[in-house]
Amino acid sequence: ILPLVSVNQVLLLLLVLTVCAILYNKVHQVPLALRNETVDLESPEEMEEEIPVVICAAAGRMGAAVAAISSIYSNTEANVLFYIVGLKTTIPHIRKWIENSKLREIKFKVVEFNPMVLKGKIRQDASRPELLQPLNFVRFYLPLLIQKHEKVIYLDDDVIVQAGDIQELYDTKLAPGHAAAFSDDCDLPSTHEMVRSVGMQNTYMGFLDYRKQAIRDLGISPSTCSFNPGVIVANMTEWKHQRITKQLEKWMQRNVEENLYSSTLGGGVATSPMLIVFHGKYSSISPMWHIRHLGWSPDARYSEQFLQEAKLLHWNGRYKPWDYPSVHTDLWENWFIPDPSGKFKLTRPDS
Repeated sequence: ILPLVSVNQVLLLLLVLTVCAILYNKVHQVPLALRNETVDLESPEEMEEEIPVVICAAAGRMGAAVAAISSIYSNTEANVLFYIVGLKTTIPHIRKWIENSKLREIKFKVVEFNPMVLKGKIRQDASRPELLQPLNFVRFYLPLLIQKHEKVIYLDDDVIVQAGDIQELYDTKLAPGHAAAFSDDCDLPSTHEMVRSVGMQNTYMGFLDYRKQAIRDLGISPSTCSFNPGVIVANMTEWKHQRITKQLEKWMQRNVEENLYSSTLGGGVATSPMLIVFHGKYSSISPMWHIRHLGWSPDARYSEQFLQEAKLLHWNGRYKPWDYPSVHTDLWENWFIPDPSGKFKLTRPDS
């Protein structure tokens, strides 16, 4: 039997060693990731930069927004966050559609747009009343809807991405001092024949009324090539710094008072104020990232070879791919997801 003194010495030694071990662990803390326990770390996807994509979901054409989202999500490896903008009455429908289809896996936020911000700013025009819908002006208010992002993509609902990764569009370089990038309407010779064949306008003359002094005072040549704001890559810092929204609203109000532009001219009351505000102050989107005019005629078609090279297709115009008649509907239907509620139906010749 060990003497009592020896036992006490052993116990004292063990106590000292225990205290030393505790102090050592305090000073040399083992990183969580190296411990033998489950650690809830962010996945690589969550650590990547988020790509915010804004799309509107309007009553009567929600299938368009769904097809656009489906096409983007199916063709990207990027960390995309969809901002789906709707009116209060339409939000439950689009949310149900997404949550009850294969799109339930997407990252999205539903944002309500208050049409009261447009009060007194839209001149009524009976020729194309659909262009006066409140969501047509969401692109004017991007910084108010999207708070935390430096760079944002806005897309009209009547587009699909058929081959490209949206990361490539997001990587569009904006020149210093530019709040946005657009597609120039004169950028692709392949589209010029289409423009001529259906009588479209691709200059400022087609959008602004040069008989009005306020337009002539701008000093913009009527033959200046226009751009299409259906696809936008925007810098939110510059947008806010230049007070772009306030400038757009000013020209909307002036149009109410002076009738400076009309949807009967260029086919869009949302385009004209943007042409004024961004004149000479925008960067360019790669032409194959915005092949448009597919909705301008029920007959005029692009060649299959040309469309195969296109990354984003836009059915701007009256003839939409979910209605009849329209062209290249097969390319659009590749990405369409039927409405689980059955409210939205495609219009086809045999339906």
